[in-house]
Amino acid sequence: MGAGGLVQGYASGVFWQGFGAFFTPIIDTFGWSRGGTALALSFNRIESGGMSIAVGYLLDKYGPRKLMSFGLFVTGLGFIGMSQMQSLWHFYVVMAVLTFGMSFGTFIPIVATVGNWFVRKRSRAIGLLMSASAIGGMLVPVLVWYVDAVGWRDAILWVGIGFWAIGIPAILVTARRPEDKGMLPDGDPVLTQTGGVLQDPVRERRIPIMTALKSRFFWQLAIGTSLGHLVSSTTLMHIDAMQSFDISRTTASIAVFGFAVGSFVGRLGMGFIGDYFDKRYLLAISFNMQILGVLGLVSLNATVGGVFLGQWGLVIYAAFFGAGFGSSIPVRMAMIGDYFGRQTYGSMLGWMSTANAAIGAFGPVFVGIMFDVTGTYRTPFLLLIVVLLASGPMMLTLETPARVKARFRLAARNADMAEAELKAEEARFQD
Repeated sequence: MGAGGLVQGYASGVFWQGFGAFFTPIIDTFGWSRGGTALALSFNRIESGGMSIAVGYLLDKYGPRKLMSFGLFVTGLGFIGMSQMQSLWHFYVVMAVLTFGMSFGTFIPIVATVGNWFVRKRSRAIGLLMSASAIGGMLVPVLVWYVDAVGWRDAILWVGIGFWAIGIPAILVTARRPEDKGMLPDGDPVLTQTGGVLQDPVRERRIPIMTALKSRFFWQLAIGTSLGHLVSSTTLMHIDAMQSFDISRTTASIAVFGFAVGSFVGRLGMGFIGDYFDKRYLLAISFNMQILGVLGLVSLNATVGGVFLGQWGLVIYAAFFGAGFGSSIPVRMAMIGDYFGRQTYGSMLGWMSTANAAIGAFGPVFVGIMFDVTGTYRTPFLLLIVVLLASGPMMLTLETPARVKARFRLAARNADMAEAELKAEEARFQD
């Protein structure tokens, strides 16, 4: 988990949360429009989502080491290529390469591997893992300083090399599941052996992928979390948005640091709480916190009813959006394991990520185009808040894991009975 957290934290610090440090300097260098540049970020989300299904399938089949080795190598090449780009189409190409590499080298392989090592303690384990991403986000002010000091080209070049330096040691200590190391999930002691063969007390029935995809629960969770992803996918543009609200680049980077601190607290705290309380309610709370955080963002230096709001919104943004965004991650990742089990966890995580990305991809390009049209980031972010309001009720009306698993068991029994009847009929026909 520590090795995976190191890779995930680095990826978050330099890309998922930190790419905003490069966004404005790149635009200033080439004079590209926000909408045209953000479109590449949206394509990034679409490509990532489209690949998630394949990544999940290959992960369940081949394990994390092979996928991460390939993915991190390609990711490093992508960043190095970005440092040499000269036109907008180059940016689109290198973003596609980055997405391809990071899909295989980060997030899904890392989260699915940790999810396979835990059952009872899955939420807190994923919370600890994803807190590393928040720690990476805390380094964004350092990244901003480094970009301003050496230039964005040199900074991106060394970011790419850093993926290789961090990724290779991490891959060497990665294992698909505890049984591969003679251990059991959750660190449980090995109590029973028969003929030297480990007996795993954690028995979960394999849920066929198509059966899961036909369930109402899957699509309700997918759509509800996708609405949250629609808003969180715009974090790459938050530094630029703050600068447009007359917030200095340095102050904006400090606010992103505060966001990362809030995200760290949310991931770690909700990860532990998630093992003891109903995750549906916790997820709804996290989305409502994000709403408050985005309201803080759009309130910066705004005048409402003749009252100048100043920069107090930075505190609201950092505290509520950071904690809300961070707390949603371990909860929804653990929910996938709670409902669908360990055997197809990678595949189900891939399908869920695809659904999230399909909707979340509209976030950056929508915000960028609306800025080009209206000249402000306030309007698009306010519209995203309206959309996010629907996510809470969708989470609160989800079925419980026990009920969903009962439906899966019933479907499996019916399928077994139908197969038995078919075989009996074939036997009678042969007689």
